Amino acid sequence: MTPGACGPLIPGLREALHALDRVPAGAAWNAAELEGLLDEGSGTRDAAVLVPLVRRGDIHVLLTRRTDGLRQHGGQVSFPGGRIDAGDAGPTEAALREAREEIGLEANDARPLGFLDPLHTITGFRVLPVVAWISPAFQPQPQPGEVAAVFELPLAWLMAPENLLRTAIDIGGRRRHVLEFRRHAAAPTQRIWGATASILFNLRERIAGIA
Repeated sequence: MTPGACGPLIPGLREALHALDRVPAGAAWNAAELEGLLDEGSGTRDAAVLVPLVRRGDIHVLLTRRTDGLRQHGGQVSFPGGRIDAGDAGPTEAALREAREEIGLEANDARPLGFLDPLHTITGFRVLPVVAWISPAFQPQPQPGEVAAVFELPLAWLMAPENLLRTAIDIGGRRRHVLEFRRHAAAPTQRIWGATASILFNLRERIAGIA
C-alpha cells in the first residue's frame, strides 16, 4: 500500500501510539478492573489484534462479528486477531496473520502504525492492539468458521465520549464497570462492548492525552 493511499494521518495519532519497535511491556492498563476475576495460577496468554483504519472520505474503523459457535467470544464484535503463536515474529506479525486468516487482509494492504496499551480480557488473554491503515481498495473475505460479518463505523463517532456508556455491575465482590457503545444507525444490530469497546476507549484516551 502506498503511503498516500490512506490520506493524511489523524492529528496526534502516531504520537499517541507505542512505536512498533518498542513492544509495550508490563501490566495491562485495565488490570485493576479485572482483579480477582482471573485465575492467577494459570497466568495470561499473549494475543494480538489489528485495529484497522480506512479512509473513505472520513476515517472508518473495520470491525468483525465472530461466528456464534466459537468457544471464545462467540457472536461478539471484535477486531481481527488471536493468540500469538510460537512461529510469529511478534505481535504485529501475529495480528497481520490473524487478519489474513479471518478476513483475507494481505500484508501489502496494511500499514501498521504502532501499539495501544496492553489489555487483559476476562478469558485470560493479554492483548496487544496494533493500529494500522488499510487500503480503501481492500474487500474483506470473511472466513465463515470464524467471522460472521465485517462492517465499518466512523472513527469520529467511536471517539465521541457521549457514544460510550459505562455500566456499573457487582461481580466478584466489588463494583466494576463495563464499557459499551450506543448502537449506530449503520449497524443497529451490532453490540460493541467489553474488550473491543475498551480498546477503542484506550485509543481515544491516548490521542486526547497528547492533544
